[in-house]
Amino acid sequence: MIEIPAKLIRTHSKSSPDWLASLPGTLDRYVDQWQLTVSGDLMSGAASLIVPVVRRDGTDAMLKLQRVDDESESEALALRTWNHDDVVEVYEDDPETSTLLLERLEPRTLNDLPDATEATRILAELLTHLMVVPAPSGVRRLSDIAAGMIEDAPRVIPMLADPAEQALTWRLVAQMTELLPEPGDRLLHWDLHYENVMAAKRQPWLVIDPKPLAGDPAFELMPAVWNRWDDLVATGDLSQAIRDRFDLMLEVTGIDRDRALGWTAGRILQNVLWFTEDGDTRIEAELKAVADALLA
Repeated sequence: MIEIPAKLIRTHSKSSPDWLASLPGTLDRYVDQWQLTVSGDLMSGAASLIVPVVRRDGTDAMLKLQRVDDESESEALALRTWNHDDVVEVYEDDPETSTLLLERLEPRTLNDLPDATEATRILAELLTHLMVVPAPSGVRRLSDIAAGMIEDAPRVIPMLADPAEQALTWRLVAQMTELLPEPGDRLLHWDLHYENVMAAKRQPWLVIDPKPLAGDPAFELMPAVWNRWDDLVATGDLSQAIRDRFDLMLEVTGIDRDRALGWTAGRILQNVLWFTEDGDTRIEAELKAVADALLA
């Protein structure tokens, strides 16, 4: 028997109880199939169970158990497509279940760097390496994601209580719509924030946990902008701090500013639609602050 972490139970108890119940058997299956020895306490994010293991040859590794969905099904493909020096290594994978056996990294992320500006620069430098790689066939397309948002907007936006926030959201739709004819074809991470960059032995920092997408690298900036939020607030000038972080990402990556603003509007829109469909009637304060700082 294993004790499933509480965070994972909170995420999946209602939506995927059968998957949760299957985890002990799934863990046993892959420990046997890949000849592993469990070597530490179980960990989790919101969506996956992470198990420290040792391979038959003595190599430390991490077994990642997760549901098969649009986000997980191309994870191994993406990690094997990018340069090995930039991302965590995949030792084994099973596409049928999206189970991965990954390189063991150090228990430290870019969130742990005291200097938020340094952390942003490191993240941006990694993005410059990832963003030049063409997306392989079979990866979801940004054009489809964006078109879905535009289709959903007329139904969801009226759920916002404030007419001014409705108007703002329609402006986000318009900005993203302008870019839709040229959605890009690079391999995107989609969730490149500070906790998804971990310290390693073979490189100072490696990228983990992509949600692969084919599209424009300008779509990648928002996670870096609105994570480590307390560091932005602590500057005493939130709007300027948001602009400074955004400008640093553009300076390092060379991404075109107009496209960056347009696709960042799309990322804000995506979150507004998600949160509103989940029952929010006001735009989250952090999203509103980013929109005011960059798009006003």
